[in-house]
Amino acid sequence: MSFLVAQSLVNGVILGTLYLLMAIGFTLAFGVMRIVNFAHGEFYMLGAFFALIGVSWIGLPFALALALTAALAIVLGGLVERVVFRPFRADELSGMIASLGLAMILQNGALILFGPDPHSFPSLVSGVFRFGDLIVPKSRALALGIGVVILIGFYLFLMHTRIGRGLRALVQDQEVAAAYGVRLEVMYPLGLGLGVGLAAVAGGLMAPLFGVSPFIGATPLLKAFIVVILGGLGSIPGAALAAILLGLIESFTSSFISASAADIVTFALVVAVLLLRPSGLLGRGEA
Repeated sequence: MSFLVAQSLVNGVILGTLYLLMAIGFTLAFGVMRIVNFAHGEFYMLGAFFALIGVSWIGLPFALALALTAALAIVLGGLVERVVFRPFRADELSGMIASLGLAMILQNGALILFGPDPHSFPSLVSGVFRFGDLIVPKSRALALGIGVVILIGFYLFLMHTRIGRGLRALVQDQEVAAAYGVRLEVMYPLGLGLGVGLAAVAGGLMAPLFGVSPFIGATPLLKAFIVVILGGLGSIPGAALAAILLGLIESFTSSFISASAADIVTFALVVAVLLLRPSGLLGRGEA
């Protein structure tokens, strides 16, 4: 029993870390632009394809392919903000509908380019780490390690750089941030670019574990949406807490009951949070 608990704990932390990459990007884009980006999952899918192209077709090292994936996604996110979302800054509903249209365009574009069949990612590492009876596949440990490094780097960027402080100010209060000199015309595309860049990195990290296809974005988008509901829309600390909590709930419930039960528990928790604390675990209530 203790072995199963330890294994579930490790798996839950790995899941939570990868959910967090998706959710922080999702909540950052919402916090900066006040638009729920339903194309977020498609940027996860594009990140997986970018990494696959870099490693399998061009022959780049995985770390370099992942870095280029992030850079391409950030640039693409900035362009999308200017072309697609900028006309809808004052209209959240229209912006949300535009994001759904963008998701369909990206998914069907990938379907035309790469076909409907899943693509396998070349194995990066093989074998397992053993800690007594505890077994951790090296592929999952690699994904966890890179994910943690990226999250720490992003945290330091947000907390200790001028741009990061500007983004945090914009998330807290756009009018006050603008009054103190935060340049909205720069921060809007940068905020969306960084958000979708994190989604693309998550896709690149997950590609060696689960493969790549044009349809892989739906589940990560759902998980990200659940995380930001639980943590509070616009709350990055809330997203962190909710992502780890969701990963642990899914891992323990799947291990001790079933995967179907994990979905039941997850959505029951979402309903409970919406009923008892609509603003989320660490979200700000309405004034």
